[in-house]
Amino acid sequence: MWHKLFTSVPAFRALVAPCRSFSNLDAQLRAFRDKAARAMPGSDWSPIELTPGLPPERADVVIVGGGVIGWSIYSQASTVLSCGGIRQQFSLKENSLLSLFSAHFMKNINNHLWVVNEDPVDLQFHHSGYLFLASEKSAHIMEENYRTQRYAGAKVALLSPSQLKERFPWMNTEGVALASLGWAGLTPWCLLNALRQKAVSMGVCQCFGEVTGFKCATNLAETTDGEVLNVKRIKYVNVRMPNSLEYQPVEYAIVVNAAAANSGKIAAMLGIGLGPKESLSDFPLPVEPRKRFVYVVHCPDGPGLDTPFLIDYSGVYCRREGLGGTYITGMSPEETEEPDISNLDVDHEFFQEKVWHRLAHRIPAFEQLMVSSAWAGLYDYNTFDQNGITGLHPLVPNMFFATGFSSHGLQQSPANGLAVAELILDGGYKTIDLSAFDLKRILLQEPMLERNIV
Repeated sequence: MWHKLFTSVPAFRALVAPCRSFSNLDAQLRAFRDKAARAMPGSDWSPIELTPGLPPERADVVIVGGGVIGWSIYSQASTVLSCGGIRQQFSLKENSLLSLFSAHFMKNINNHLWVVNEDPVDLQFHHSGYLFLASEKSAHIMEENYRTQRYAGAKVALLSPSQLKERFPWMNTEGVALASLGWAGLTPWCLLNALRQKAVSMGVCQCFGEVTGFKCATNLAETTDGEVLNVKRIKYVNVRMPNSLEYQPVEYAIVVNAAAANSGKIAAMLGIGLGPKESLSDFPLPVEPRKRFVYVVHCPDGPGLDTPFLIDYSGVYCRREGLGGTYITGMSPEETEEPDISNLDVDHEFFQEKVWHRLAHRIPAFEQLMVSSAWAGLYDYNTFDQNGITGLHPLVPNMFFATGFSSHGLQQSPANGLAVAELILDGGYKTIDLSAFDLKRILLQEPMLERNIV
């Protein structure tokens, strides 16, 4: 061992380098003496270099997922490529309440997320609003949703086609029967970074790795119907380090599955969805990754500063990005045309064949545009009812879920983070009652359908 130690010391290698100066020899010898002292009995020196960034061996709460939902839970309790927006136009009261809370949180962001000795948080808000367009066929649904939104306290307004044309003269209102105008948008990365920075300042340990499995204790329980269940309590989670076969087992009391598009995979590691037919463990977590393309287009003669986040009834959306004639746009494909999720390649033909003509029909200035860039990202799509899933699984009593938000996770992250933190710390919801989004609705097959999914 001593031979290996001596041959690894830079001071001895320097002796065979004829052009190397001896000016640092004293410092190098001093460093060697310090290293040798650390190798003496009773020290914590090890000849094996440990991988930096390993998670701790023990933790009170482990949150799987480093997106806005995960970091919101961290900051409240102690892909980030997105279009970014906060809207209140939902068909369910709970979703409107979540966005209202988050809007208030973000308006007062520095009261919550500012860190001492750091610059104030700037979310780079876009104050032009959220604009939904409805055809004659769907106008009655927009009116019903409007009443729900106003009851929840949302600040939204309905516009007739003539009012819409007066406010946005650059828009072609053909086919529009009704419009709903709501609140603003923001830059997603700014929110994620602010949440992360605040959580780390409060003592959260951030680590990068992949969850590869769990170690559980299993107990048998019998239902009133005589069904025998395997109830698992997780004791350890195995975290594999990036680009390595090394992994760290982490012992903990509570884990939160906020793994977004990968949350279904995490649940399956515990046997959720893999049990006997028609048993509780037969129901998988209905969250899967869906790939979406976002196109950045340049149009100097575009609508300009008053461009809202526009969602047309055809499915295409658009909003301004910055001040230089740049916009982002896209749309969701048909259910039968979902793109391959094994990669993040962008389908540029999708823009040419599906997006552009719809966009140019609604905003004629976009007949003359140039695609400057594009990206693809995955989001957590709840195939059951397109709503968030929160709460505990009855077969895994120390795993909380916060997933499946189906494209509105960003805008609702502060409220959802607080809700899950309340579940963990207080045993129930205190601020917003999200019991309607509890995971048990999946097991009971009682969907809470949200109509306004972008």
